[in-house]
Amino acid sequence: MTGHMTPEEFRRQGHAVIDWIADYWESLDELPVLSRVAPGEVRRALPAAAPEHPEPFDSLLADVDAIVVPGLTHWQHPRFFAYFPANSSPAAILGDLLSSGIGAQGMIWATGPAVTEVEQVVVDWLARAMGLPEQFLHAAPGRGGGVIHDTASTATFTALVAAISAATGGRSPEQGLGSHRWTVYGSTQAHSSLVKAAMMAGLGSDCVRGIQVDPRTQAMDVRALERQLADDVDDGFQPLFVQAAVGTTSTGAVDDVEEIAMAVDGLAWLHVDAAWAGVAAVCPEHRDRLMRGVHLARSFVTNPHKWLLTTFDCSVLWVRDSALLTGALSITPEYLRNAATESGEVVDYRDWHPQLGRRFRALKLWAVLRTYGLEGLRAHIRDGVALAAYVEELVASDDRFELVTDRSLSLVVFRLRAGDDATLAAMEALNASGVAYLSHTRVEGRAAMRLAVGSWRTTRADVDRTWAALQEAAEGVLGG
Repeated sequence: MTGHMTPEEFRRQGHAVIDWIADYWESLDELPVLSRVAPGEVRRALPAAAPEHPEPFDSLLADVDAIVVPGLTHWQHPRFFAYFPANSSPAAILGDLLSSGIGAQGMIWATGPAVTEVEQVVVDWLARAMGLPEQFLHAAPGRGGGVIHDTASTATFTALVAAISAATGGRSPEQGLGSHRWTVYGSTQAHSSLVKAAMMAGLGSDCVRGIQVDPRTQAMDVRALERQLADDVDDGFQPLFVQAAVGTTSTGAVDDVEEIAMAVDGLAWLHVDAAWAGVAAVCPEHRDRLMRGVHLARSFVTNPHKWLLTTFDCSVLWVRDSALLTGALSITPEYLRNAATESGEVVDYRDWHPQLGRRFRALKLWAVLRTYGLEGLRAHIRDGVALAAYVEELVASDDRFELVTDRSLSLVVFRLRAGDDATLAAMEALNASGVAYLSHTRVEGRAAMRLAVGSWRTTRADVDRTWAALQEAAEGVLGG
């Protein structure tokens, strides 16, 4: 026995898997959102060694039901409100299935011309849909363009590596970091991936300056950035990289990119992290706030896999000058040399990120953009914003609760007036009930709950059910 499926068996099992996914979605409403397994419980339910002889695929599906599903926190649940969404959708899943079936390796143009060129077109489509400046497009005159990464963390690291290369005149790929005393900047609310990028790039976490934020908006205090930049220059440091956040993880705060760009004034590479909020710019009514000043940045990242219905992983990084990116990352061993690359007429995406190998991720984004259309994507974003506005109204209508910050798109941050212990206890009771799943943060030192709407399956009834359960949890904590 080889274990290979015949075409007929593959068709049968493929239908079974699609049926399983559809049944899973239909059952999600009644499953507890947060997994209730104890640490090690799933591992102990699995054999210690792989089977010696082939087993039928049916057995695997049975174990998915019996072992895996109870051990899942259900990110596609309509009442998953923790963190930000990791959207999947029928179109994206089918696109991802096509990518897996094709199994292409798109490391260079020659190993998958369609893999490369579909991606170029699709990321240009998305850029135009969001109102990203023309200089970031493959199709525009100049040297800009976009590339699909796995996550915004990798994209941030890649942009930082490009910034180092640019700052050294292209010498760092061969000569290393040298003796420069570089500094990196982001607000105190910037994603932790900025610090990790500095660590991975060999700069060290000590080089990262956390700039204070406005206590009310939680956006970067640009005057504080100006002071820190000036102080660092006076002390002999060389500013290298400034990250502006468009939609912070904690509260959804939006930094003023235009003001930050004027403060930086070309002194460092300006990168915009719009991982969650950026895709909301497909709606014209959000574009001015989210895209203001982006034309002054050198790089920009957003994640269709968060709020734009595209199965994880799919994060798009755009740069104004791709030569700075490829100059930092290009290496061509003999086995990758080919006529197309030598002609200079094609894009080899292996030079646009750290890894050599790359999946055909563009297929799932292409499937989403085509089957929903921009009209459908705008409707999805607007639904999330409207539901979050409804949550905001519910919070304001209950004197026991208070908003911590203004709602940011589809994110509401709030707490119990009774204080940190009560806030966290009520949230934990709600999560333990299985009805919904919220996450927490701290704003100006005080605990708060985060409720982020994003699933295409979430309805007003889901919000009502969650709010009722949270009120019940609050009553249990407050004693009445």
